[in-house]
Amino acid sequence: MSHASTPVSSTQSDSEVLAALRDSVADVLLGKDEIVELAVITLIADGHLLIEDVPGVGKTLLARALGASIDGEVRRIQFTPDLLPSDVTGVSVWAPSDGAFTFRPGPVFANIVLADEINRAGPKTQSALLEAMEEQTVTVDGTTRQLASPFMVIATQNPIELDGTYPLPEAQRDRFMLRTALGYPARDAERDILRQHSASDLVRTITPVTTAGEVGAIIKRVTTITATESIEQYILDIVAATRSHEHLALGASPRAGLALLRASRARAAVKGRDHVLPDDVKALAVPVLAHRVQLTPRAHVVNVTGRDTIADILSGTRAPVA
Repeated sequence: MSHASTPVSSTQSDSEVLAALRDSVADVLLGKDEIVELAVITLIADGHLLIEDVPGVGKTLLARALGASIDGEVRRIQFTPDLLPSDVTGVSVWAPSDGAFTFRPGPVFANIVLADEINRAGPKTQSALLEAMEEQTVTVDGTTRQLASPFMVIATQNPIELDGTYPLPEAQRDRFMLRTALGYPARDAERDILRQHSASDLVRTITPVTTAGEVGAIIKRVTTITATESIEQYILDIVAATRSHEHLALGASPRAGLALLRASRARAAVKGRDHVLPDDVKALAVPVLAHRVQLTPRAHVVNVTGRDTIADILSGTRAPVA
C-alpha cells in the first residue's frame, strides 16, 4: 500500500503531522503499517524501541526512514564483543594546537540511534547506553552533556543466533518502552519490495514531513493528553496482576506502569484524540510489558511466553467503560 506523504506545514495539527510521519515511513517499510505506528508512538512518547528479529527484515530501514522523515540525524552502532563504551559515548582527545583536551562526540549524539545487535557487546558497553536512554545525557570525564531532542534508541537483537551474545540485564530491558518484532512481509508486500527497493534506495527519496524540533514540541504536548482516574486504575490493575500471576516470578515495575501510560497517551495523539481510551491501553500492554516480566521455570517447561501471560492478564482484567 502506498501512502501520500505530506510536506511539513506550520498549520498542521499534531495528528496530521503524525499521520504524515507514519505514512512517510510506511512508504519505505512496505507492509508493516502496525510496526511503523508502534515506532511513531515510541518516538513521541519519548521512549526507546527494542526489535527482536532475524536479519534482513527491515530494522535498519525503519530507523533510517524515521530519521529522514523528521529531518533528523541517524547514527548506527554495530555492537560487537570488542566495542568499548567510549565507542558509543565519545572520548576526550588531546589537541596539541590548543594545549587542551577536546571532546569528540560518539554516535549516541543523534536523534535516532540504531544499536544493531545490542546483545553482542559486553555488559559494560551495553550499560554505556543506560544514562543516555534514561536521562538523555552522557557523562564523560566528569562532564555531563545533553543529547539531542528528540532522542530515540532503536536496538535490535537476533533471537535465533545466541552464540557469543550477552543477555540484556533487567535494568536495560526496562529502559525500552516497547518491544516488537517485524516478521516476514506478506507476499504482496514482498513483491513490492522486490520491485521498488531493487531499483533505488527509497530512504534517499524521502522528503521530511516534519522537523526534529516540531517532534520535540509534540512530545511535550503528548504529556498533557487526558488520562482519567479510571484509566489510571486500569493500568494499575494490569501491573498489579503481573505480580501475582502463576507463571511470573517477577512482575512489572512502577516504571512499567509509567511507560504504559505514556505510550497510551502517545497512541491517543496518533489517533487524533485528546484523551486516552481503554483500547489504547489494551493495544500497548503486550509490547510495553511482556519484555519486563520474568517467567517461572514452570512457565518455560509448558512453553508459556511473556506475551501469553500479559494477554491472559488483559483477558482477566475488567476495562473501564470509555
